[in-house]
Amino acid sequence: MTAPAEAATEVLTVGESMVSFRVPGPLAQGGTATIHLAGAESNVAIGLARLGHRAAWAGRVGDDEFGQLVLRQLRAEGVGTAGARTDRDRPTGLMFLERRAADVARVAYRRAGSAGSALAVADLEGALTPPPRLLHLTGITPALSATARECVEWLLPAARQAGVGVSFDVNHRARLWSREQAREVLTPLAAQADLVVASEDELDLVAPGDEQAAAARLLGAGVAEVVVKRGSRGSTAWTADGRLDQPALAVTAVDTVGAGDAFTAGYLSALLDGLDVAERLRRGTCCGAFAVSTAGDWEGLPRREELRVFDAHDPEATLR
Repeated sequence: MTAPAEAATEVLTVGESMVSFRVPGPLAQGGTATIHLAGAESNVAIGLARLGHRAAWAGRVGDDEFGQLVLRQLRAEGVGTAGARTDRDRPTGLMFLERRAADVARVAYRRAGSAGSALAVADLEGALTPPPRLLHLTGITPALSATARECVEWLLPAARQAGVGVSFDVNHRARLWSREQAREVLTPLAAQADLVVASEDELDLVAPGDEQAAAARLLGAGVAEVVVKRGSRGSTAWTADGRLDQPALAVTAVDTVGAGDAFTAGYLSALLDGLDVAERLRRGTCCGAFAVSTAGDWEGLPRREELRVFDAHDPEATLR
């Protein structure tokens, strides 16, 4: 008897997943740390999986306990890891996050020479077969190494040829490269995407001018949607139909790390569900609100049945 075929992936994310050590105060003072999975692309994959989508992550981890943690956590959250590769020669990347104030965190990386930074095109052969509906990339990956940059440069046209939609989140990391370096690399990459997501201070890294001019430049290049994240001031979508704004939800912020990835996961989820731009912004905003209301990069991300919680406007609302 033939086993049933596994359902096709809806969204493939590609990038580096790491292990994060979080401490409640200054790292220099020591203390107890908690250990977590971290990574923008895997955050988005988990967010989508929790909302009921078939999401997968592709990348490299080290042949070490940290790599085992990454893969085990992704699988536990329902994220496919068939595209993951284990590197016997390089370690899994690490990050250390210290909380300096309620809304201020500082990050230190140990990712130079990591398994994830050595990602190569050969690792991704077959990643788009069968083709997913969406490929999600970020501006972090091309900052990691020359080979990682080659992967993104190869994936974008390959996705186009396969009829796969492309989501690109700028996600500038100042500790990895300067704004000038990022602008030179990311501008031609973003122009090949269907959806570009950026924070207010990142949009000029992929198109010149103020926000309206930058959005118009990207739309003119063939990008279908440009979404700008404004944190506690909401979000904006620019399309051929014009500008649409969405206010943020009023919640108590506990931890803002990962909020942008949560927003992106919600937006992509609504896109996959065939909802209009206004509903995409609303779902993204809802997921972002869940993320900032809970400590952790992705731990507080909602499941589909929880998306109605904020609609009740009742702190003691129950699910039905």
